[in-house]
Amino acid sequence: MQPSDYSMQGAVDLGARKAAMEREAKREAERNSGTANPYAIDVDESNFQQEVLEASLSAPVVLAVLQTSSEQSAQVEAAIDRLAVGAGGQWRVAKVDVQANPQIAQALRVQAVPTLALVIGGQVVPGPVGPATGDQLRDWLSQIFEELRKQQVLPPEFTGLGPEDDGAPEQEQGPQDPVDAEAQEALDRDDFEAAEAVYAKALEKDPKNENARQKLAWVRLVGRLRDVDAAAVRKAAADDPADVDAHIAVADIDTYGGKFEDAFSRLINLVRVTRDEERERVRKHLVSLFEVLPAGDPVVSKARRSLTSALF
Repeated sequence: MQPSDYSMQGAVDLGARKAAMEREAKREAERNSGTANPYAIDVDESNFQQEVLEASLSAPVVLAVLQTSSEQSAQVEAAIDRLAVGAGGQWRVAKVDVQANPQIAQALRVQAVPTLALVIGGQVVPGPVGPATGDQLRDWLSQIFEELRKQQVLPPEFTGLGPEDDGAPEQEQGPQDPVDAEAQEALDRDDFEAAEAVYAKALEKDPKNENARQKLAWVRLVGRLRDVDAAAVRKAAADDPADVDAHIAVADIDTYGGKFEDAFSRLINLVRVTRDEERERVRKHLVSLFEVLPAGDPVVSKARRSLTSALF
């Protein structure tokens, strides 16, 4: 597994934990307001097999790979939800948050978000990538359902779509933060140094800017992992408990994958067995990884206490 194979766009905007928290808050708001899509489900590694692959054996599943706080993802998600509701449950929507589930994104070879696919009979049929309107998504589904009916994969009576205009307005999104927009432009051209500079400048201007602080840490993390061979560094760390470089790289990989406790514990244990300059280097790297998570995250608070104990 090469961390550099992941979609960088999906990893930059927010840490995986914060993304999951924001997505759950959004779901709760939709349920409370009665606007939730009853035919949609959030999926992760624990339920992907059952809710996507196995479910597709009885009815089509539209797989939507999305990014929290992305305007394009929000627009595509709203459009596909309207189509699913209009179809009255003839197919379901399985939503994957690329930031909280980078392993799924890698397995699906997702290159950008949003990405849609249709899963039928356990087989994944690629769909639109990037921004798309409700009409464009309707055309895509209409064509693919027609082809599946011709192949007798779907029964002749399967329409897959409801009325052409359900009267629901397109979801309006506020303007993107100019700092995020500038950083994303840099990332789109694979210029991590420029993206880092954008967030560093924003943080220098406003040291209390939590958004800039977290995203700066995340851009630096992803930048370090672009050329890392995960299998090689994991083997090196396993072979040599004193290989500081290897253990730091593994901690970066685990942080990227959302395994924060594993990453923090690895470096705290390394603090206990190192001395002088190496020990300080490990400590500083650990503190930099804390910045990836939101301020006050309980995992960070616990790790800080453990670090203090290891140091003294």
